[in-house]
Formats: sequence, C-alpha cells, structure tokens
Amino acid sequence: MTESPRALLRARIPLWVVIGLLSLTLVGGLGGGLFAGYMLKRPAAACPESAEVCAQFSVFWEAWELARARYVDPAAVDPGEMTAGAVNGMLDTLGDRGHTRFLSADEAQQWDEALRGSFEGIGAYIDVRNGRTMIVAPMEGSPAEQAGLRAGDVILAVNGESTSGWTVDELRTRVRGPSGTTVTMRVLHAGETMPVELTITRAQVVVPSVSWRMLPDDVALVRLSSFDDDAARELREALSAARQAGARALILDLRNNPGGLLEQAVMVASQFLPQGTTILLEENRDGEREVTTARNGGVALDLPLVVLINENSASSAEIVAGALQAADRARLIGETTFGTGTVLTPYRLSDGSRLLLGTQQWLTPDGRMIRGQGIEPDELVILSEEVAPLAPAEAAALSAAALRDSADTQLARALDVVMAELASR
Repeated sequence: MTESPRALLRARIPLWVVIGLLSLTLVGGLGGGLFAGYMLKRPAAACPESAEVCAQFSVFWEAWELARARYVDPAAVDPGEMTAGAVNGMLDTLGDRGHTRFLSADEAQQWDEALRGSFEGIGAYIDVRNGRTMIVAPMEGSPAEQAGLRAGDVILAVNGESTSGWTVDELRTRVRGPSGTTVTMRVLHAGETMPVELTITRAQVVVPSVSWRMLPDDVALVRLSSFDDDAARELREALSAARQAGARALILDLRNNPGGLLEQAVMVASQFLPQGTTILLEENRDGEREVTTARNGGVALDLPLVVLINENSASSAEIVAGALQAADRARLIGETTFGTGTVLTPYRLSDGSRLLLGTQQWLTPDGRMIRGQGIEPDELVILSEEVAPLAPAEAAALSAAALRDSADTQLARALDVVMAELASR
C-alpha cells in the first residue's frame, strides 16, 4: 500500500520517503540455544536463509533466551526494547548509521508528524554526533529558542537522566511531550565549560520551512530550514515576494538544514534551474542509475545566487546544493556538508513499527558520491562553534557595514561575493 511520494531523510527530526510502504512479518523461532552447561530447547522452525546464515542467527536466540531467563534484574528485560536494540544494532553494521534505522510505532508516528511540519515538543533539530547528543539548531520562534538553546549545544541530561549512549530516537522520545508540560535539560553551550539547566515548556510547534528578509543593496536572504511537505510552495512564495520587493540577488541559507522529502528537494532546485537540468542521479544496488531533472516554472532562474552550507546541512539540502554547484548556477560558501547519501524506503512492520532502509544512493549530477563525504563548498569559510548563523530577521536589522563586520563570517562573505557578481553584470 502506498503512503507518500518519494522521499529522502536524515535522522533527526525531520527527514525523508521513496516508495510506498510494504507490510512485512517478523520471523521468529530460528534455531536453538545452549549455554551454562545445558541445552535451551525450542521447537524447530523453518529458516528462510542459507544453512550458514541460519547457523549464525541461532546465536541470537541463544543470547536472547539467556538474557530473558538469567539477567540479574528481570524488570529490565523488555522484549520490545530488546527487539528494537537488536534491529538497530543489525542496521548499524550496514554503514548508514543514523539514516537507515528502526522506528517503534510511537516513533514512526512522530516521524510522520515531523514531515507534516507540526508536532508537540520544544522545537529543535537534534542529532547524535561522535557519541554526543546535540542540538543541531533550535527552530525560529520555538520554545527551545526562547529558552536559550543554541546550535551546537551538547545535551548532557534530560530530566536528570544522563544521555550517554542514547540514540537520536531515544533522545527525541524523552524530549517530546504534550503541550503545556515541561522538560528540564542540562546542556553545555559551545565554547563554554560549565553546563546550564534549562526548563522548557513544550508547545504545539508549527514549523515554517522558509523565512526571508531583504538585506541592504537589495539582496534577499532566504533561509530554508527543512524539506517538509510545504517547503517548495513556501520557497516559491518567498522568492516571488522578494522579486516584487526589488531583490537583485539572492543568498539561499541551507545551514543547519537536516533535509526532508526528496520530492521537495527536486521542486526547490527547480526554482533556480532551467527545465531539464539534471538535479541528481539515483543509483540502486545493481549500479543502475536514474536521472532526475528540473521541472518547468522556476521563479528565480536569472538572479545571482550564493548558497550557504555547513556541516549540519544534510540529505535534501545536499541534493540542492550539489545540483546548483554542478550546474554552475550558484557559488557555495561555508563548510563541507554532513554526507547523507542514501534514499530511504520506509517499510511498515507488523506491529506498526517502521524500517527506514537505504535502498538507493544518490549522486550529484556530475557523478560525485556524497555518502560519507558531503558536498564541499567552492569557498571554505569556517564559522566558530560559539557563533550561531544570523536569522534573516536578525540580519535585516543590521546595516551593510554591521553585516560585514558581524560574527557570521559566512554570511558576510556571501554578501561580498553576490555584490561582486552584481557589479560585474
């Protein structure tokens, strides 16, 4: 049965669907078990794999039965948690960690809500980087931003419980909750040595994908924060409004954008590229490639364009950046992107949980591999960890001189580049 259009995801919060959903049935009862001096008997069951794989898999059931029967704390033995941990551990061995993953039924529902651009929680993009739970970016106007959370914050504890060893999904489950309830987080701000405790009141968070403002010299700064269901429509409206307001050039800010729906990435890139321009190549496990091209009707095909990227730009954000770079349509300024390069197919499992499986990988139009490598900028400009990118509203409140002297050196450099292009025309 079909649930949604093609898409691509990154593991935080929002991310990412390719084909329809396929109902699967978990297979249990494989093999036998033995340990601790005696045999754990279980009925024989048909194994769908080769004899070698079935023999290897029997070890799982040995460990499972011993853990359930012998672990010192029986209250800690939760079959659902054990199954989720086993599946995620298996998926991590595929090398697409944090992207290909397993979602419980509750997590799958939250994932669907995120793609719709509305959910209850604190309003922040989160991730696990090098074993540390982190704030990728608070959403503009969200409870998280109002409470003082910043991009790059390390989350040390949630409601007094250490986040050590947590997955993204575990973090999301504990941070989210009904509107009006509170969550207390101990965080370490980037560049600081002493953690702080922040108590945040959850709310219904409606996430706009696009915000924009006009900067001095008629340059429009357009921030695209995610690729949810409304991203392309919101972007088109913002670009049309900017043109009507007299914009002569554009800066597209994809920094801290965790990605989203592949279909939206195609429509976003189509606003800047002529119809028929290659946007990405999708490669399946047999090495066969499918070309996806820009659609007709772009509203910003002719304006000078600079794109801002950083290490938190992922998934669909990388698709758009790579397409614009390969077509020589825009100059990319900032830092190498995250390197998410698989297209996810979501499979609904028998209990309502979901398997997000990378069934294809995507390449830039000129055939560059992005998985694990990322998109390199045309001009490397590193922003200090303690400096948050200026939001369009913040940037618009500054004069031209103040913008160029601001701590957001990436935006300052983008302004210089786009003004030089305007002067050369």
